[in-house]
Amino acid sequence: MRTRRGWGVRLAVALGAGVVAGFCFAPHDLGPLIALPIAALLGTWRGARVRDATLFTFAFGIGCYSVVVPWIHYFGVLAFVALVVAMSTLLAIAALVVALLATRGMASPLLTAAAWVFAEAIQGEFPFGGFPWADVGLALHDIPAARAVASVGGVLGVSFLTVAAAGFLVDLVVALRSRTSIRRTVWAASGLVGVLLVAVVARVTWFDPTPTSTLRVAVLQGDDEELSLAGQQAQRLTDDHLELADELVGRYDLIVFPEKALDDDPELDQDLRERITTIAAKHHSDVLVNALVATDRDQPITDEGYNVNMLYEPDGTLQGEYAKQHLVPFGEYVPMRSVFGGIAALRQVPYDLTPGDHNVVFDVKGTPVGSIICFESAFGPLVRSVVRDGAQMIVVSTNNRSYRRSGNTDQHLALGQFRAAEAGRPLVQASLSGVSAIIDPDGTVHDRTELFQKAILDTHVTATTGDTLYARFGDWVLALSCLALLGATVVAVWRPRRPIAR
Repeated sequence: MRTRRGWGVRLAVALGAGVVAGFCFAPHDLGPLIALPIAALLGTWRGARVRDATLFTFAFGIGCYSVVVPWIHYFGVLAFVALVVAMSTLLAIAALVVALLATRGMASPLLTAAAWVFAEAIQGEFPFGGFPWADVGLALHDIPAARAVASVGGVLGVSFLTVAAAGFLVDLVVALRSRTSIRRTVWAASGLVGVLLVAVVARVTWFDPTPTSTLRVAVLQGDDEELSLAGQQAQRLTDDHLELADELVGRYDLIVFPEKALDDDPELDQDLRERITTIAAKHHSDVLVNALVATDRDQPITDEGYNVNMLYEPDGTLQGEYAKQHLVPFGEYVPMRSVFGGIAALRQVPYDLTPGDHNVVFDVKGTPVGSIICFESAFGPLVRSVVRDGAQMIVVSTNNRSYRRSGNTDQHLALGQFRAAEAGRPLVQASLSGVSAIIDPDGTVHDRTELFQKAILDTHVTATTGDTLYARFGDWVLALSCLALLGATVVAVWRPRRPIAR
């Protein structure tokens, strides 16, 4: 069965399937159809050599990620190519693991799903802190059953079920076409039904968090200029957001200025601090702002600093500060600057920010509110840790303007949907240029703004408490996947080598 017949056709199918898979993610949102291109990829593995199955998966990744993250090119073509190649290489690890196990007779859609989850977990950690932006599960952000599964097993749990379903589908098609084994047909059909049943059960038994308080929230979205990266360096946005704040009427519980809405550190600019605290006093509201802060506030930011959210209380007191922990590589710092610092596109990152080292949960009128900054919402474990620290509501302060009108903004919002569903907490997405939105604990989006328009999102948000299974146990799907792969490996080493096809 080891044959290179049709090798070029299989490679083309894998690449094309990857492109189709990419269109399943936001903003194109073909959603649940992603199981079909994954099934097509798995079909190319059958009877293939280990190296060929790995190459087919690399091609799939190139097609998929080129469609999902083309907006990286704003930081240079080299950055885009490097990221897509790195992500595709890590995904190919899944095929390598599956193919090696299959040569020893250890093959199952469940093992394939476990290997895929393992590869996505690596993408979430490596290189430079990880980039879990295109996990398979994220394509299903608008499917309530998928978000219900995420509340149990996180996005990786959704990825596991999706890949397993694709694997059982391929097995079923092969069994029906060969007409050689009723047992294999029944097994494949049962597996496919079982996967769908898990999603249905998760939807029916969805965790219902307990409401605790309702806060009136205003999000100020003040950037309506679509500028290049160079133009953004000189853009001043403080006055635009302060003018929006002047339009607010009545009492609020929380007013949010998004990431990069302030041009200066209000703890150093006393006039700016006074204007912010005046807003807080006028509306009897806490005010959450964001600024770049020098490591030593007695010195300017020339070499290092923090990306910080600050909460001011109605009496003008600075309650606390949260320093962003998961920085954007090549955006907020340059890894191995001695190697990459000479690249022209990276000269726009003149200094490296310093990551914070702990969570901060603010007290907003008696309600614990977690603070997350931009890229951090891509990381489920980080948001989970904030919820474990007591947060009953999450605020994501973000700046997406660098990516203009690309799919980045919709993808970022999709991440927020899953973070809300995983944690069972409402999430406020406060974006400098859009999209700002409120996301319910079940991942439903409402009160959404548009891109590059000045807007005030004025609404009430109900905070919640109680632990979803994901909030309580974290990425247990990954742990079980690793154990399954380890067990299969132990068994495989005692078995004789055999062809991949079953």
